[in-house]
Amino acid sequence: MKAIILFLFSIVSVTSNALETKADFVVAADGSGNYKTIQEAIQAVPDFRNKPTVIFIKKGIYKEKLVLAASKKNVKFIGERLNETILTYDDWAQKKNIFGEEKGTSGSSSFYIYGEGFSAENITFENSSGPVGQAVAVWAGGDKSTFVNCRFLGFQDTLYTYGANNRQYYKNCYIEGTVDFIFGAATAWFEDCTIYCKKGGYITAASTADTTKYGYVFNNCKIVGNAPANSFYLGRPWRPYAKVVFLRCELPDIIRMEGWNNWGKESNEKTAFYAEYKSTGKGGKSADRVNWSHQLTENEYKSYTLENVFRGWKPDAI
Repeated sequence: MKAIILFLFSIVSVTSNALETKADFVVAADGSGNYKTIQEAIQAVPDFRNKPTVIFIKKGIYKEKLVLAASKKNVKFIGERLNETILTYDDWAQKKNIFGEEKGTSGSSSFYIYGEGFSAENITFENSSGPVGQAVAVWAGGDKSTFVNCRFLGFQDTLYTYGANNRQYYKNCYIEGTVDFIFGAATAWFEDCTIYCKKGGYITAASTADTTKYGYVFNNCKIVGNAPANSFYLGRPWRPYAKVVFLRCELPDIIRMEGWNNWGKESNEKTAFYAEYKSTGKGGKSADRVNWSHQLTENEYKSYTLENVFRGWKPDAI
């Protein structure tokens, strides 16, 4: 057994060394890289570079409030180890700025992404402020963003998928939270992700624009958590035309029988589009859903392809 562990460790070490060698910049808190902070590495990326710029981030806890400007295009973060490469900060909506004003939901984010073509692998993104109301871990506001094998940690409003025209792809990711912890207007596809529900609340609060055909697509995802039975809705509409579908997802008894909430407005039931296709698990019983939600037919399900949802964009991670 010891020999096997050492062998596996050697494979991880070789892979990490290879990635570090191929990176354009290396960030290491201990000073062994090009930069000690991630923001310094971001600033070093040439503005409007068309080719990818790879930033390898060695394991460590990086407490920084990060901004990836719109001029920093095609930036790729690669973490040394998922659970040990942690980007974190602790702002929250009611926290005061230097003028004594509340930061607000958007102002609470630990990481702001404006640059197009951003991607991340093996990174943990965190808002560590705890259960204090809205506290965003990632404000994802760039088009064609890709996250593979990443973690998003927080409570309320963990992941803000910002921008009606933006397309975002999440694969093999872990996302946790309480109220509205995946929210925003972007078109986002979640593939083979684990969604962890804490306490009670709503998984999604989409604000899809009425002119946007697709909002959130959860494909082959698994809902888990420590929340009590019958304590979570799949979603509620932050804006009237919210669009969310769960395709072949595993739903536990954490999910409320009715599935969806209208956010206290009956009019939302006529505009929001909430649907499922072959949900499984104790929380996936279609007969118990609100009558204004949908169970997709086979033909409707077939229309949910990455090409259709992303309007022709194909993420590199596929």
